Amino acid sequence: MGLPAACPLLLLLGALRYGSAQLVFSTVDFVERDACNTTVVLPCHVINLKEHNDSNMFVSWKKQGRVLFSFNGAEQRIYRHEMVPSANLLSQQDLSKGIASLKLKSSEAEDGNYSCEVTELNREGETKVDLRTVTVGSCGEENAPTPDNECGRQFDFMESVVISVLLFLIVIIYWAQLGVIALKCETVHKNKTYVAVGCAIFTVLAVIAVVLFVQGGNITISKVGLGFVVLPAVILMVLQYYIFKIVLVDVTRKGYVLIGLQFFGFIIALVGFALCISACPPELLSVVIAGLAVMAVEDLLALLYMYTSCSRMKDHQTPRKAVEEPLNAIKTETESTAEMSDG
Repeated sequence: MGLPAACPLLLLLGALRYGSAQLVFSTVDFVERDACNTTVVLPCHVINLKEHNDSNMFVSWKKQGRVLFSFNGAEQRIYRHEMVPSANLLSQQDLSKGIASLKLKSSEAEDGNYSCEVTELNREGETKVDLRTVTVGSCGEENAPTPDNECGRQFDFMESVVISVLLFLIVIIYWAQLGVIALKCETVHKNKTYVAVGCAIFTVLAVIAVVLFVQGGNITISKVGLGFVVLPAVILMVLQYYIFKIVLVDVTRKGYVLIGLQFFGFIIALVGFALCISACPPELLSVVIAGLAVMAVEDLLALLYMYTSCSRMKDHQTPRKAVEEPLNAIKTETESTAEMSDG
């Protein structure tokens, strides 16, 4: 009776003496990633290796029972599933130290539970880690996105509002310039139509830009929206030049200065856009705001310049018309008298 009771104690002493047959892992319950992560590292660290030789080791990574990656140390052979062509050991040199972590592209790693199985000679063990995608900003806190709606770090909400307001302010100012042309300037109707078409095109692009930019979902779509905010602004310089050309016949020095100021603002906004799309999380919207603000100021100055120029032109034309009308009447009367004399 005493011998069976002593068996567990003997087994425990034997395990302590000759080493446990079970590999022990440093446990990590889960790994989090967001849209800014281009790669994912799934940790797997064995803390009681004996041989410390990767030739005596076999590593297998699985998801839902399907082998995604394996390393056969005896043959120095690697297997990768076609779904994860980028999968590899974090460092094969560190495998002998017990580090069997897996590194792969974030786009290839699906959320879920992964298992790491390590074998060293006749000892083996398994650990599991859960991969999660977290979202911040307008997508909510720690909401797992669906594959069709991958959320990530979004643009700052208040800065997005400021950009949208500046964009629509620029649109309104251009329509105001069109109104000045229609009411104050005697311009050919065809030219007015060209200006109206240009304003309409930019207005449509502005609406599309804001819809894409301020949406609270995919960060890629938000960046595309920001591109629609900045890039079509080049149309404004062409439109402004055309407005000056058809109204003032020839662009004055002041007109060129205003267009130059607009170009300067566009360059600032373009630099801000380039910095935003290359950074993750997206930052430096303030540079885009500064560029749009410069363009809005230029557009306001151009509106005032157009108003004063058209008013001055109209004032000059009115006295000439008042003089021309009596002269035309005298000329008509003279011609009538001459015809009666001839008769």
